[in-house]
Amino acid sequence: MVLRLALVFLASSLAARGADRPNVVFLLADDLGRADCGFMGGTVIPTPHLDKLAKAGTILDAHYVQPVCSPTRAALLTGRYPMRHGLQVGVVRPWARYGLPLDERTLPQALQGAGYATGIVGKWHLGHFQRDYLPTKRGFDFQYGHYNGALDYFTHIRDGGFDWHKNDAVNRDEGYSTHLIAKAAGGFVVEHAGKKPFFLYVPFNAVHTPMQVPDSYLKPFGKLKGNRQKYAGMLAAMDEAVGQIVDAVEKAGVRKDTLFVFSSDNGGPSPGTITDNGPYRAGKGTLYEGGVRVAAFATWDGKIPAGKTCIEPLHAVDWYPTLLKLGGAKAEQPLPVDGRDIGPTLLEGKPTPHDAILLNATPAGGAIRAGDWKLVVKNGTDDPDGEAPKAGPKTIELFNLKDDPYEKTNLAEKETARVAELQKRLAAYAKEAVAPKSQPKPKGFQSPKVWGEK
Repeated sequence: MVLRLALVFLASSLAARGADRPNVVFLLADDLGRADCGFMGGTVIPTPHLDKLAKAGTILDAHYVQPVCSPTRAALLTGRYPMRHGLQVGVVRPWARYGLPLDERTLPQALQGAGYATGIVGKWHLGHFQRDYLPTKRGFDFQYGHYNGALDYFTHIRDGGFDWHKNDAVNRDEGYSTHLIAKAAGGFVVEHAGKKPFFLYVPFNAVHTPMQVPDSYLKPFGKLKGNRQKYAGMLAAMDEAVGQIVDAVEKAGVRKDTLFVFSSDNGGPSPGTITDNGPYRAGKGTLYEGGVRVAAFATWDGKIPAGKTCIEPLHAVDWYPTLLKLGGAKAEQPLPVDGRDIGPTLLEGKPTPHDAILLNATPAGGAIRAGDWKLVVKNGTDDPDGEAPKAGPKTIELFNLKDDPYEKTNLAEKETARVAELQKRLAAYAKEAVAPKSQPKPKGFQSPKVWGEK
């Protein structure tokens, strides 16, 4: 009898601990303009599903990522700055003979070890030249989507090679990729909800080029022209997909047990013509706020305050340690983590755990934010297809983001001591950086019929 009561107590105790561990749905947009969604102040393109989900949680006003696609994904999935992976310059190209290093412990691997079901539905973009680099070898129980960026939304072809896969085998599902992603993500929720906690990573290829969307999504935006109209339709389709995923969570009865995170992977490209980053300076590919300070929010009913805006500086690397702790995963690992647990910031309104955030460190320069101060250093221009930066004038810019969030006034000459301090911090990171792995397209390279297969 005593043994039976002990077992019942142990079972109930484990169940209680499990109930505190949230399901996680991480939604990552591709090339989204910071000010294009309603929850970030946008008025041109309706995003009702994103707005509703954001309103139920906290908008992350100072959420930083990397300037382009692959580095942000590497930061998110490892909790380590991409300069430690050699992925700080450019993106993982279709012909790349490298990917996210295999000695990295990924977020899905860590959560998998803690008993989570793990799935990726969407764009991988972290290497596919060998099978060991594919998602199902990096901690995902389930994979659906594509390996490369910039694939055709309808044919699923990139540079002549087919790029649509399920569990890392070719898949011939037909349809618009955003629609397929929504359906597969919803299916993953239905399969796992209530059985065990799940981590669902949904990196959309929307709203990245090519600018493609079914004609029905263009009609509401007849006043917009050219690619701006197509972009609006693509965003509307992605918003609709988010609504479908949230609906699947709600119908499965696990909404209160689910943490939703939404972010873009970088700022919008071609701001002012295709995307809108608001008054923030520049866009994708730059280290100015328009390139790395993105639209983001976190929602967890009853846990994260609703209707709030967090102005504390956070970074994509922070989700790794934060989700490990929330998920009950082991934090110990061989490689040091740059991210910080932002649970207290999100749940309790505590200040950012960072005294400084590295925005990037490359052979051509870098940027770092410490408190309200931000240093941007340029020694040239990084070549996305090679390790050597292109020659260019050296510039040093210092901004006080509290007084000048749009980076209009360079205070470097007035604040020489502060410049020296931040340069020292940036140089320390640069000293630890791995040489960029980016490489030019090999001569005579021919795309395979199916990407990821020999």
